[in-house]
Amino acid sequence: MTAVAEPMTAVHPGGRPSKAMANPGHGDAFTDHMVTAYWTREAGWGPARLGALENLTIHPGMIGLHYAQVVFEGLKAFVQADGSIAAFRPRANAARFARSAARLAMPEVGEAMFLRAVEDVVRADADWLHDNPRHTLYLRPLLYASENNLMLRASNEYTFLMMAFLAGGFFGDAVEPVRVLVSRDFTRAVPGGTGNVKCAANYGPSLLAQRQAHEAGCAQVVWLDAAEHRYVEEMGGMNLFFVRGSGSSATLVTPQLTGTLLPGNTRSSLLTIAGLEGHAVSEERITVDQWRAECAAGTITEVFACGTAAVVTPVGAVRDRDGDFAIGDGAMGPITKKLRTALLDIQHGRRPDPDNWLHPIC
Repeated sequence: MTAVAEPMTAVHPGGRPSKAMANPGHGDAFTDHMVTAYWTREAGWGPARLGALENLTIHPGMIGLHYAQVVFEGLKAFVQADGSIAAFRPRANAARFARSAARLAMPEVGEAMFLRAVEDVVRADADWLHDNPRHTLYLRPLLYASENNLMLRASNEYTFLMMAFLAGGFFGDAVEPVRVLVSRDFTRAVPGGTGNVKCAANYGPSLLAQRQAHEAGCAQVVWLDAAEHRYVEEMGGMNLFFVRGSGSSATLVTPQLTGTLLPGNTRSSLLTIAGLEGHAVSEERITVDQWRAECAAGTITEVFACGTAAVVTPVGAVRDRDGDFAIGDGAMGPITKKLRTALLDIQHGRRPDPDNWLHPIC
């Protein structure tokens, strides 16, 4: 039996948030609407319908709860320079959403239905953005197994949702360099696993390492490869970039996609933007020891993380059991700042769109 929605009593603890919040934070200022669609093995996808954001009533034996057949995405809609609203690279998110679903033996949501859901939610909740153009609408597509059955198998029923929340800065309003902790105790993803897709099962096991990072005075954890525990892969749920050199001759390198890293859309965008800015870009495997040595030698001058939520966040210092080290002078570097500004200018329509990344909506 498919999960059924019932009326919501509150969007989040404390009641419905104001649309005029100075700082909505990240993750709990939910907007008013969502799109819902259901799939069954017999009939395929039914129509996707826009309605009020509502609580869900689910059976305790729902497959998605027990066997983690759950995938999701994250993308943003931005106010443009002319006052209109556009989503950033939703087709790329639709493609990755489909890859994630296929990896977990789930039905794919077609691009047309995905884009229509994005458009419907953004149009319905556009007034949340017009109160403060610096904010964004963070859209969360979700697909989960909604059949009530505890046989260990793929579900015969699935539910697709598209919801949104008003987003401020992931690390707060100020863009300050963060300190990170290299995780030596845990592994995020293994070869042949699900590290290159966005499934819910990837994230729960990461929370203990994240707690360790916070206890060590760090904002995020840096993940290493599963086989040798030497190679840098990701930072939390974000991709990493290393800047070598300075000025116009600075080059950028990001960890190579090995099947255990998530191919981030922000990562892909920055590789393109850096090239347009005249910087050589490459993908390679970098060990923690190499990272430390190149920082000590002044070869690596800047490091930043990137993702839909965090945009571009500078990394100023690293804590590691084999020795802590700083990156440059610990401040946001000029290349990081330039690329962050360029990305935001494209997202807000203040700079030419390199390749139809913006999807106009309203």
